[in-house]
Amino acid sequence: MGEVTPTRLFLIKQFTILRMTTFPQTSRTNLKRLPKRGHFDRDTVYAILDEGFICHIGFVVDGQPFVIPTGYARVDDNLFVHGSQASRMLRTLANGVDACVTVTLVDGLVLARSAFHHSINYRSVVVFGRATLVEDREEKDAALFAFSEQVIRGRWNDVREPTESELKQTTVLRMPLTEASAKVRTGPPIDDEEDYSMSTWAGVIPLRLVAGEPIADPRLPSRIVVPDYAANYKRQ
Repeated sequence: MGEVTPTRLFLIKQFTILRMTTFPQTSRTNLKRLPKRGHFDRDTVYAILDEGFICHIGFVVDGQPFVIPTGYARVDDNLFVHGSQASRMLRTLANGVDACVTVTLVDGLVLARSAFHHSINYRSVVVFGRATLVEDREEKDAALFAFSEQVIRGRWNDVREPTESELKQTTVLRMPLTEASAKVRTGPPIDDEEDYSMSTWAGVIPLRLVAGEPIADPRLPSRIVVPDYAANYKRQ
C-alpha cells in the first residue's frame, strides 16, 4: 500500500470530498451529445431540483413503457414522490423496478438567424435509480411536509395535517440520489459564421414562471386575507 505521507493523506481527503460533492459519471449519465453542457456536481443538480416541483417518471410494465408527470420533493440526498395507494405507477415503482426521473426548467427561447440553429435555454436533470416504499411514520410525515414546502413554502403551517385515514391512503416512495446528471444551455444563439451578416433579428426571449393574482375560493369568508406566500408567490 505504501507509506501514508501527509501529501498522500491530503490527496485522499480531497478525492473523498470530490466524490461527496459530485455524482459519478456512469454509462447512463454520460452525455453523448454536447457533453460540454453536462454537470455532475451536486450543487447544480440540487439547485435545479429545488427550483422545480414537477417531474416525469419513466418506467416499464410488462414491456410497455410509461412516462408519468407527478410532483416531487428533495430532502438531502433523496427524491420523494407520493400519491394514492391505487396508483399503478407507485405500486410498480415500489416493487423496485428501474426508473428514470427527469426535471426540466425552461429559461428562454433562443432565436438564431437560421431555422437550424434555433434552440432553448434550459436546465435539466436526469436521475436513474430504484425507489423504495417509505413505511416509517416520521419519515413519511417529513416527506409530506417536504412536498408542501417544495411547492409553496409556509403553507403547511396554515393547513390541517393529514388524518390517519388519509395517511393510509397515501403512498410515499424514496429514490436515493446516487446516479444523476444535469444538462444546461445558456447564452445567445450560435450561428454559422456566414449568417452573422444577415439582417435578421437574433437573440433570446427570456422565459420564467410567473404567478398571477390569487383567486379566492368562492366559499372563503371575506375577512380572511391572502397570505403573503400566496400573494407574492415565486419560484426560488
